[in-house]
Amino acid sequence: MSDSVEKNPWDGLRAFTNARIALGRAGNSLPTAPLLAFNLSHAQARDAVHHPLDAHALHEQLHAHGFAMTLDVHSAAPDREHYLRRPDLGRRLSDESRSVLSNAVSGEPDVVFVVADGLSAFAASRQSIPMLEAIHAKLQDWKIGPIVVARQSRVALGDEIGEILRARMVVMLIGERPGLSSPDSLGIYLTYAPKVGCSDAQRNCISNVRAEGLSFEAAAHKLHYLLTHARRLGLTGVGLKDESDALLEAAPAAASATLTDR
Repeated sequence: MSDSVEKNPWDGLRAFTNARIALGRAGNSLPTAPLLAFNLSHAQARDAVHHPLDAHALHEQLHAHGFAMTLDVHSAAPDREHYLRRPDLGRRLSDESRSVLSNAVSGEPDVVFVVADGLSAFAASRQSIPMLEAIHAKLQDWKIGPIVVARQSRVALGDEIGEILRARMVVMLIGERPGLSSPDSLGIYLTYAPKVGCSDAQRNCISNVRAEGLSFEAAAHKLHYLLTHARRLGLTGVGLKDESDALLEAAPAAASATLTDR
């Protein structure tokens, strides 16, 4: 039976990508193995959307990794069904959560980090803590507010959270819409002067943060660059360009020149 599967001459390219290429052919259809793999990936993507975030476990993990001050909030969407059908509810806090944040206000932090389920609770559970550790190591001189864990959250929920906590900037670590090869991809959204009503044009985004995508160290490098320049310029979004890759390219050249001078 295996002899009936026609090999694709591009098969070697599969070593360089998770994209579905060079799958072969059995008659007019896919071979059984890639068909089953596709069905599995589709099921994992659906699970990522519907799986609830275990906020209690996430708070415990944050505390265990040295993030002592955490807050728990919920959007105005009462459950996952409402969250998926009513995106507007995911952009505003519940009355109870608004009260929790109002009672927690202390000073004016430079930045507040929000860990949100978004469209993949898997991403928030698996990627947020390594990402927080990577970026916190670069923000030694920054005043950082409490880590906020948000359920049934859309990106814009961070605007209201940051506004209530009087944060200069808010960083949303949120589960991205799952793909067929990336059910746990984390997105990072940075907004300067967050307040209800901010548009997407006022944010910067770093996407596909996970082991198989953009590494935590690379994402932290980009985020640190954006945070630093956002604080200097007083803005984020279309007016703030990510030129962090140029710094990485310049670093080896500078090191090489130093060694040559010696």
